[in-house]
Amino acid sequence: MPPQQKKPRRTAERILEVTLDLFNRFGEPNVSTTLISAELNISPGNLYYHYPAKDELINSLFDRYERTLNDLLHAADNVKNVEDAWLFFHMLFELIWQYRFLYRDLNDLLSKNRRLETHFQFVLKNKSRAVQAVLDGLTRHSAIRIDAREAEPVATSMVVVLTYWLSYEYVRDPRRALEPESAGAAMMRGAYHVLSLLMPYLEPAQKEHLHGLVGSYNKP
Repeated sequence: MPPQQKKPRRTAERILEVTLDLFNRFGEPNVSTTLISAELNISPGNLYYHYPAKDELINSLFDRYERTLNDLLHAADNVKNVEDAWLFFHMLFELIWQYRFLYRDLNDLLSKNRRLETHFQFVLKNKSRAVQAVLDGLTRHSAIRIDAREAEPVATSMVVVLTYWLSYEYVRDPRRALEPESAGAAMMRGAYHVLSLLMPYLEPAQKEHLHGLVGSYNKP
């Protein structure tokens, strides 16, 4: 009996893994449930048994992303210096890359899926709170000097870059930007450009440390 109970869960898990890979490779609008079934070598009926609609696949993947994101955002409270911030934003970009189909097709997904439309507003709010926590931590530990009136628009700009960076990468190089071999460079560029918004406010030693972290990275 136990193996019979576990098999549906394993199948459902495998469906999500393959769907995520296909969505990331081709974009969600270009992936049909027929293609997913064929990739899995299962019948459409078997897929339908686990996920009766394509939106249920999207929602299940989004739920995973949102749970992992919320856990990761707690790390914002521990940011004390530029190196902490660099690691934090790099980890965020790694997660965004893992679920890049959401960001590649974000506006299209929101227009078609009411649940995502609502929940992505929470995602933005949670990101904004986390970025503000990063600024607060850097300020408390004398890594930056920033007026409270400037902190809010700077934090908003950082969230905008976080949210739309992969869209920018895709427009810049549609054929290669979202391929796995581009991941490292894309995430480094994203993390650098988010933190570059703090350049006017960083203490000199912290600014130099940021330059050291990106090394010989060629900024576009």
